[in-house]
Amino acid sequence: MTSLEDIKALLGEPRFAWSDPEPWSQLEGELGIVFPEDFREFCDAYGPVLINNQVATSHPGVERGKLGDWIRGDIEAWAVAPENEASYSVGTGPGEIFAWGSAASGETMFLRVPKDMSENWETVVYQSGDGIFEEHPMSFSDWMLSYLRGEDVTVCSRDFAPDGPFYEPIV
Repeated sequence: MTSLEDIKALLGEPRFAWSDPEPWSQLEGELGIVFPEDFREFCDAYGPVLINNQVATSHPGVERGKLGDWIRGDIEAWAVAPENEASYSVGTGPGEIFAWGSAASGETMFLRVPKDMSENWETVVYQSGDGIFEEHPMSFSDWMLSYLRGEDVTVCSRDFAPDGPFYEPIV
């Protein structure tokens, strides 16, 4: 599995440096899940962030654009989506997906909750223009590293980061 150090080598040193686990514990209790460690580690390091002027994610410890509000809002939006669009069950139960990020190019990135403890978390990307879900059988950090390298993970960064990966805090 990719480490945060691999991501830092491409993206640069993080500036957020969150250390209080309480917002995560509270959100996990509300949603009934335990987030994957690599996702928490990335969010604690980089916080609410816009990567390559394209991919955005948040953090549960900030007020503006709080991660929990984002996840719950997305679950509610998908609950009323036409049946043909929701080929995945959106939520935080076993086997369901929930959004962790969005892209300026129209994609939404999800994490799939493992059905049982023997499975790994996976990344799923929804292409809104085509109405297609693309499965990426990789962890959050593996997906992020592939994205930063410009590899095909449904969200392509080449046009958004011609000089290499970069980020800016969203606060």
